[in-house]
Amino acid sequence: MLALAHQAGRQSRRRLRGGQDGTPFPLASRTRFVAADGSGERPLLESRDVDYDPAWSPDGATIVFTSERRGSADLFRIKPDGADLEQLTDDPAYDDQAAFSPDSRQLVFVSTRGGGTAHLWTMELSARKARRLTAGSGGDFRPSWSPDGKWIAFSSDRGGDLPFAHGRWERLQLADVYIIRPDGSGLKRVTAHGRFCGSPKWTSDSRHVVAYCMDAEQTLANRRPAPEPGSDTRLLSIDVSSGAASEIAAGAGVKINPSPLPEGVIGFVRKDSAETAGIYYSNGASGPRGSVRSASWSPDGRRVVFHKRLAAAQPAVRSTFSRNAKYELTLTSTIHPSFNAAGDRFVSSSPPAANRLGASVSVTTVDTQHADVIYQDASRNVPGAQWAPRGHRIIFGIGTFNAFFNGLHGVFLKPEDRAEGGAQVAMVNADGGGFQQLTSGPANNAFPSFAPDGRRFVFRTFGPEGNGLRIMNVDSREVIALTQEYDNFPLWSPRGDLIVFSRLAGGAYEIFTVTPDGKSVRRLTFTRGNDAHMAWSPDGESIAFVSSRMGFKDEVAYTDAPQPYGELFVMRYDGTNLQQITDNQWEEGTPAWQPVSRRQPSQP
Repeated sequence: MLALAHQAGRQSRRRLRGGQDGTPFPLASRTRFVAADGSGERPLLESRDVDYDPAWSPDGATIVFTSERRGSADLFRIKPDGADLEQLTDDPAYDDQAAFSPDSRQLVFVSTRGGGTAHLWTMELSARKARRLTAGSGGDFRPSWSPDGKWIAFSSDRGGDLPFAHGRWERLQLADVYIIRPDGSGLKRVTAHGRFCGSPKWTSDSRHVVAYCMDAEQTLANRRPAPEPGSDTRLLSIDVSSGAASEIAAGAGVKINPSPLPEGVIGFVRKDSAETAGIYYSNGASGPRGSVRSASWSPDGRRVVFHKRLAAAQPAVRSTFSRNAKYELTLTSTIHPSFNAAGDRFVSSSPPAANRLGASVSVTTVDTQHADVIYQDASRNVPGAQWAPRGHRIIFGIGTFNAFFNGLHGVFLKPEDRAEGGAQVAMVNADGGGFQQLTSGPANNAFPSFAPDGRRFVFRTFGPEGNGLRIMNVDSREVIALTQEYDNFPLWSPRGDLIVFSRLAGGAYEIFTVTPDGKSVRRLTFTRGNDAHMAWSPDGESIAFVSSRMGFKDEVAYTDAPQPYGELFVMRYDGTNLQQITDNQWEEGTPAWQPVSRRQPSQP
């Protein structure tokens, strides 16, 4: 869950509002304390903050955990009785996944400080000074210090190239287990590349690590909050010298977060259905049930501290942390928000119903946060609503949109699959009356955006007559082909001189602009991941967008997000002056830029 802390506004800040890509907001995470068998469960802290990834010190005296209670993800320390809470890191970067040295005097943890990519850092707890341990193009996750103090094991996707999932645009996470000495020497990969193995924890002999492993495609399936049957993982004991691995009998389920305990028992988390999810043991015993994501046991194995995801009511609009002081961020519980020209209202869509069909378009007044549903469709979905320049009309796509709303089940293996039975562009008055369907035919037409003159709009199309961007005249319904590539999410600049869009180019989605006459196409981004979901600044000088260029920050089974690598960035209209806005392990998506003439009141 993203932080609820409000960042005090300054007039120089610009407000971006983020929605979701058809997935629900994460649930609240609370760190809890319990006997290993599940009895006596209680919150470690009474406050309802976003706390996760606890780690018990080897001397049993303290617990370190991650919290977003003061904005960005930082490390905190507390005693097991809930006393003496203290903050250990204070950096706008993401700090998480801490583990103790065997003498309890140092930490190794994951941080994005120093460039934005998740790497390992160490810290002497007495001095509170962090030192970078790993580097490279990929991310490093879930470190563990060997009992003899000589090695640190971790998982890393440094050997991967972020491949697409089968028939999808989400990126798979190929990760291997590595070891490195605490001084940064001796880096060694200990598992075979091409699959996923993660969360290595050392056995007492400092010669083996226990990890959970799965196939690459399962890293998409198992990032669901409740993975579907057939996604079971394996627990392996791996000899770090030879790489030889043997399977640990631990039963069925999506098993993550394994931990060797006294007497040769392995404790682990099962991320399964509501009936079976929780903490289990390799000897057949079980512990606390529920949506547990990580757990850490006391040195004697008799108690366990863990974080559990809990249902929490969220306001329709709430402030969240921005790592860039020039920009304020707020979140909505709806998808694809878009502001009117005055900045006092935004339009957005609701997620579909439980059967993946049926959604609504609503208009929210910024000052009151009151939302009025202006259009509903019980059998179709309505993404990508945008305002007409004068604010009197709202335009949107209408159709099934299996790609977005079918829970990762929509698979596209050939170009004609993207037609998805067809979708159309429709328009209503701002009060919900005067419904008009503007396009027709078998193609998937969607994500329309008006020109500043209000007489034309651009939209994307996938279908038997080709792909690309099209411009339609609202009155005559004349359609002009603008591009012929695999293009999506077009937005007409407020100045009218450019249309920004995302294009599949060279195995990645990149951002381009094109002039309305189609004569000048310019590529703005060059990354190994995906860049998409753009928003123009009101003056047409800048573009906000979502990017996966910083890669994964954690193992995907812990995040419950289809694209947890998504971060918000801002750049000028020509691709220069790139600035990062968010930095966390959650999925950020579909930004909208509020005109600076309007201010939203602070959230309680």
